[in-house]
Amino acid sequence: MSENTLLSIKPIPVRERLIFALDVPTPEEALALVDQLGESIIFYKLGMQLFMTEGYFGLVEELKRRGKKIFVDLKFFDVPETVKNAVANLSKRGVECCTVHGSQAILEGAVAAKGSMKLLAVTVLTSLDRGDLDDLGFQCDVEELVYSRAKRALAIGCDGVISSGLEASRLREGLGDKLIIITPGIRPVENRPVDDQKRTVTISEAFQCGADYVVVGRPIRQAADPRAKAEELQGEIARVFGV
Repeated sequence: MSENTLLSIKPIPVRERLIFALDVPTPEEALALVDQLGESIIFYKLGMQLFMTEGYFGLVEELKRRGKKIFVDLKFFDVPETVKNAVANLSKRGVECCTVHGSQAILEGAVAAKGSMKLLAVTVLTSLDRGDLDDLGFQCDVEELVYSRAKRALAIGCDGVISSGLEASRLREGLGDKLIIITPGIRPVENRPVDDQKRTVTISEAFQCGADYVVVGRPIRQAADPRAKAEELQGEIARVFGV
């Protein structure tokens, strides 16, 4: 195992640390990709694109039937009571975790309704950079904003956060091992930056900075052989954790 003290010590099976972003237009295409990936992926993230189809929850049930784990990434953001009720309904679906975004009252409502489901607060989207935050009126340092939001979320009762790998080390050092850190925006060195993800890191960098899980989408989905690419990344993760 790496000597890096920020490497996650949570008892997570190594092959479950890679979450695949199942961002395709239809449930049929999603299942075809799941078939193609086979046992190379255990944990799937389902976001808004598939949510806007008729088969979202049917897909959730099918993935569960196949023994997969599910991360519902819908970034709930509405009046607190509405978010609370949405989270309460989702908590009955048997998914592992979901995302929520917003004020203290919104997070408090979600925490009250999450049951055994893990609740993950969004800090700052990895598609935003310093210029975007200036446009939105945030004058503080990005790292400070992420840390402040993560600290508040943990105090409220959230289980973890979604955070760029660029800020993960500050979160791990300042907030300890209890916090779950999921890092999206993972890009191989040769692919940075080529798309709408701006604050990116590699898989090794993310874990060495304290991430518990990484989310990878396009580098796998757009590969000539998605399963081979997923297995390549699984091998990289195994090497980081010395297994």
